[in-house]
Amino acid sequence: MERRQFLAGLGATATLGTIAAPAIVRAQATPTLVGAVQFGDAHPFTQGLIKFEERVKALYNKPINFTLHKDSSLGLEKQYFEYMAQGKNVDYAIVSPAHMSTFAKAAPFIDAPFVFRDFPHMEAVVNKGILKPIADEVEKKAGVRLIGYGGGGVRNLFANKALKNVAEIKALKVRVQGAPIWSRTFSAIGMSPTVIAYNEVYNAIQNNVISAAENEAAGIEQMKFFEVAPNILMTQHAVSIRPICFSMKTLNSLPKDLQDAVIQAGKEAADYERGVESKGDSAILERLEAGGKLKRIKFEDRDNMKKLTDPVMEAYAKEIDASEIYKAMNAI
Repeated sequence: MERRQFLAGLGATATLGTIAAPAIVRAQATPTLVGAVQFGDAHPFTQGLIKFEERVKALYNKPINFTLHKDSSLGLEKQYFEYMAQGKNVDYAIVSPAHMSTFAKAAPFIDAPFVFRDFPHMEAVVNKGILKPIADEVEKKAGVRLIGYGGGGVRNLFANKALKNVAEIKALKVRVQGAPIWSRTFSAIGMSPTVIAYNEVYNAIQNNVISAAENEAAGIEQMKFFEVAPNILMTQHAVSIRPICFSMKTLNSLPKDLQDAVIQAGKEAADYERGVESKGDSAILERLEAGGKLKRIKFEDRDNMKKLTDPVMEAYAKEIDASEIYKAMNAI
């Protein structure tokens, strides 16, 4: 942990190195926690992590330093999660569950398409602790604790042409997240999904490698996807969950009172981030549409999309031993 304080002073490049401070220095240094986020100050993820810092400081009430690397300066979420699992370079971050699949096969189920009916359904699942078995698997297999559940943005397709039903999106070349369940569900709908790094989506659409992708409103605005794909197809196929993650190697190295502060702050910050993201979601699209930057397309076939994906989701839940979790979610 203290090694990270030393490295942070050398900048992002040095942070990725393997230099270690002498034991006497580590023992005397003020604790420093290093975070990472793909976005800038305006994005709800960044606001959530800033709130996390504020709450840790308030709860711990002792000297502590934070370094939050923004705008993908330490890479992308997939790298953040790998760093946290290894216990180096990044101590905390918000990460899509899709990027946890190489460590815990059940993780992407948290955020799969058509798992949640709407935001209140997602909130109920989170607050009832139904996701705890999946979080336990992530912690056991990856060494990363999910200390809170942010998210709440409704995800829609955005495309370089206006499409309004399942027949029209047949064979659509669409970027999806890396977890296999995303490719399976989109294939079941009839699209042609492909995995592309998030920071390459804009150029991929611009160069006609793909014609569409999917995201919540905050991401569409932050990454300016509307410039190359101004048609927002209101599929509402997912409600995002974005856990605030914390490295267990770091957590175990902290004093008990700081551990308690981190865990409590994680929940509070995630609750705050969820509120910011969910409330701002439709407002962002309305503002961008009013400014002539995008057009929302009413999608006629959401129910049909879900019907086509239901067998895939049921099979996936069985495959990852999450059938009981899936039943509990559907029962709410």
